[in-house]
Amino acid sequence: MAENDIMTLDEYVEWPQKFLASEEFFQLEGAEPRGWKFEVGSGLSRAREAVLSSDDSSSIKQVTKEFNKPDAQRLFFFIDGDPLDKWFKEKPDDALQPLKTLWTEDGTPIAERIRTFVEQVPPRGNGFKSAGSRMNVVSVLLMALDPERYPPLKVRFLKEGYKRTGYRTPPKDADAGALYEHALGFLDKLVERAAALCCPKPSNRLEAQSMVWSYQWAKKRFGPRNEGAPVEMVEEEPPSVSPSPSLDELADELMFDVEFLERVEKLLEDKRQVIFQGPPGTGKTYTAKKLAVCLAGSDERVRLVQFHPSYAYEDFVQGFRPKLIDRQPGFELKDGPLLDMAKMAEQDPEQKHFLVIDEINRGNLAKVFGEMYFLLEYRDEEMRLQYSESGETFAMPPNLYIIGTMNTADRSIALVDLALRRRFYFVVFHPDKDPVKGLLRGWLDENNPEMAWAADIVDRANELLADREAAIGPSYLMKEGLDEEKARMIWEHNVLPYVEEHLYGQTDGLAQFDFDSLRGRSDSNGESDEDGGDGEDEESAAGSDDA
Repeated sequence: MAENDIMTLDEYVEWPQKFLASEEFFQLEGAEPRGWKFEVGSGLSRAREAVLSSDDSSSIKQVTKEFNKPDAQRLFFFIDGDPLDKWFKEKPDDALQPLKTLWTEDGTPIAERIRTFVEQVPPRGNGFKSAGSRMNVVSVLLMALDPERYPPLKVRFLKEGYKRTGYRTPPKDADAGALYEHALGFLDKLVERAAALCCPKPSNRLEAQSMVWSYQWAKKRFGPRNEGAPVEMVEEEPPSVSPSPSLDELADELMFDVEFLERVEKLLEDKRQVIFQGPPGTGKTYTAKKLAVCLAGSDERVRLVQFHPSYAYEDFVQGFRPKLIDRQPGFELKDGPLLDMAKMAEQDPEQKHFLVIDEINRGNLAKVFGEMYFLLEYRDEEMRLQYSESGETFAMPPNLYIIGTMNTADRSIALVDLALRRRFYFVVFHPDKDPVKGLLRGWLDENNPEMAWAADIVDRANELLADREAAIGPSYLMKEGLDEEKARMIWEHNVLPYVEEHLYGQTDGLAQFDFDSLRGRSDSNGESDEDGGDGEDEESAAGSDDA
């Protein structure tokens, strides 16, 4: 069976049966029927009793205690429970009643209780903004009721199960409650088919959940439908088998609101072209590439090019290029990346294809695009291209999308004419505007909290810059292993030269952007000045990550 073949539900239940009874499965899932997941459920059940029996928010401490036990952390290797754990610790008074609502079985549908709960959790830029991530984490809390009825869930693994079996997928706008109910329905269907086929497993939702999560191990160990001899077991976490993440998963990765990505998707569907514009370091190119792969479904359907002052129509669309012909110098007509991608899109009309143009405003756009200006706007029209042979015409395929990036600090932005602006939607990436606003502070809060003061430095520097479009983006300091020495090095050798370019001739003004001065220290003796030192006492607000 090929990797992308769809199984029937019966085949999906039948073929991993050997694995479900194997030693490897017991090593992964727990050799005893009431294994490690039951231990997590039992601990949360005790925490639930404490919460339901008291109006004192100190009972929340029992929940955080269970969250941080090794078995629970094993679950959070797959599901990021950190946002909820932080909320419980920081705002136990606010968390008490929502938890009571979630855990009280009074006849209210489970989906409605989930909705009520997640609506009261404060939004964070760290993996709890999408419906899928909320469902993942809430599913662990619901193990307190009974792990066999309410097992831990993971959207990514469930989507693979839906895909493999042809099971209907939930609506695109489904909230956490709807996603949870849909997942339980899928697990129930697996149990139902196992019983009809006389398969020993799965006999309940927890075993069905284990089978869904362990799909990759089972496939590697026994192969489709248990055919052939077992191969050597590979000890590793289940990889992402999807060619690209969903918008929910991408929002988690970028630490964006999923609504922002959904809005960009709608803009692309309307005009087929968008440009991300903003100062350097705001994650425009990174986001463009990630979003293109997400929407295309595969990085094979995405191509990145970068414009520069010498880039021409012949480089981008089509032109004659030098070539040896019969050992003699000559020329041949070669397609550029635009026509290459257009032909790929024509040959695969059911899939989306993306051309990402980095630094789009650095090229002479009228010269580079030529007659493509017309075809970008009129996708259903055909036109003979500049180098067309034999009267051949070309039309821009409807499934080819373009995402450009534009650095607003670059003086060449003035060269972007109104004709191009009319053909693209523009999406702003700026440090004082979502989704970039609060990005660095949120990323540091999640990944390097002791360096949270670095966000204050960037904020203070941007307040001093008179030119809003020359603001300093967050990605300069969104680096693994960031410490004070590395932050100073980046500031002095990357950020300051950039600032100096925009303050050319203003020597006195540049002094305001000194690293120690912005941090609130005297460069001569290291003492804090009167406005308050490191800024480490400021409360870190979570943001989004698109480094």
